[in-house]
Amino acid sequence: MRLKFLKNTHPSGETIGKVCSICWSPNNMRMAIVTTNRTVYLFDENGDQKEKFPTKPADAKGPKNYVVKSMAFSPDSTKLAIAQSDNIVFIYKLGNRWGEKKAICNKYPQSTAITCLTWPVSHQNEFFFGLADGKVKLGNLSNNKSVLIYGLEALVAPNRQSPVGP
Repeated sequence: MRLKFLKNTHPSGETIGKVCSICWSPNNMRMAIVTTNRTVYLFDENGDQKEKFPTKPADAKGPKNYVVKSMAFSPDSTKLAIAQSDNIVFIYKLGNRWGEKKAICNKYPQSTAITCLTWPVSHQNEFFFGLADGKVKLGNLSNNKSVLIYGLEALVAPNRQSPVGP
């Protein structure tokens, strides 16, 4: 495999803004980048920034002292799951076109920090996430609930699905 540098999509600024997570949509039309300022930047397939929106803390009135740990697009590329260190996963509805309103459509509060997240292309209404206490859970968009599917006594490391699905 040969990689070729094309362009810098997210230029550096005057302040520190480390990238926390990057993900591509399954339809290869969008890329999302989130930085330590907790803002999600959306890019088109050519790497041009089209939109940005701020993430929300788990407690609307609470401090913004969380970090975005992971992101994943839904299989139809219209939603974005965001796992945060303040014990919550938010699902943001992005829409089909640029310029549509971004809104939280699902919330999955947990008892401990989320460490990783993945949304397999063969599961339109289900995604998987790992917790700092060693649990792996399945989030169901149909009933807005999460269920335990596996438990350990060690932190869950980042995970990825196969490109062809399970």
